[in-house]
Amino acid sequence: MDGLGLIINVRLLLLAWFCHRSRPGPISFLKCFSYKDIKKATDGFRRIMDNPSHGSAYKAKFQDGRIALVKEVKAFSEQKDAFYREVQLLGRLHHRHIVALSGFSTGRKRFLVFENIENGSLKEHLNDPLKTPLNWRTRLQIAVGVAAALEYLHFFCEPPMYHVSISSSTIMLDENFTAKLSDVGLLSSGGTHVILPHASCSNECVGLACGNMIFQLGLLILELVTGQSSEKGDVDLIEWVQESRSQKSIHKMIDPDLGNSYDSKELKGLLAVARLCINSADKPSFLIPQIFRYLQKKVGIP
Repeated sequence: MDGLGLIINVRLLLLAWFCHRSRPGPISFLKCFSYKDIKKATDGFRRIMDNPSHGSAYKAKFQDGRIALVKEVKAFSEQKDAFYREVQLLGRLHHRHIVALSGFSTGRKRFLVFENIENGSLKEHLNDPLKTPLNWRTRLQIAVGVAAALEYLHFFCEPPMYHVSISSSTIMLDENFTAKLSDVGLLSSGGTHVILPHASCSNECVGLACGNMIFQLGLLILELVTGQSSEKGDVDLIEWVQESRSQKSIHKMIDPDLGNSYDSKELKGLLAVARLCINSADKPSFLIPQIFRYLQKKVGIP
């Protein structure tokens, strides 16, 4: 057996041991909050940040001064063990571009408590006229950061996490405007559990999930470039990026908040990546790490 084969076998044995030893239940390094704590910290659930179908998100301020992002989890209402397994998986995620889980609540409702993200969501900064517009370099760093997070979730997590909600409303920005994914391993919009280990999912299923992640990344890049969302219906961004090639067409769509403070070469590279992601949705011809490296090369960000 060669060295690589030995390493893979050792990893599989360690994973099997961990899965055998792991039992559903609270995690010692995560704080358990009461329903009363959550209600008070969110001002009676009035500090709403987002309201998707699978559970609202709130900004919370606890008595000890802790500021946090709180997400309601509507799934697992009758499955306490399943909720604890979800908490265990999310609690083990450690990446610069993923919002860290710091606590949970299993009271009248179920909540996940995440680290505070000082600058709110990317959506706020793209749409709120009172916010200082994001500069070109920051937008490039956000795109690269999200791609790095996807690579981590796909290739460095056990089990891998294939379904992630990627949009301007689920990407949070910290005090340095570092992008962090906030909707990982929870629920898809269809209400199905989305943490899928290799063993429980066919190659076709994995391929579709990866294609969806890549497609969402492409849409996000278009949002960063244009300041618009394809969800609004103002313009068909997908059709535009697939058909536009002329300088005039491209520059007409740039977010007005950017003015002329962008690099034309980097812009072309970014749109090339977006086009690649959009066209790879059904049958991905590239893996996420390849997209990530290609994006880094195109925009010159390590």
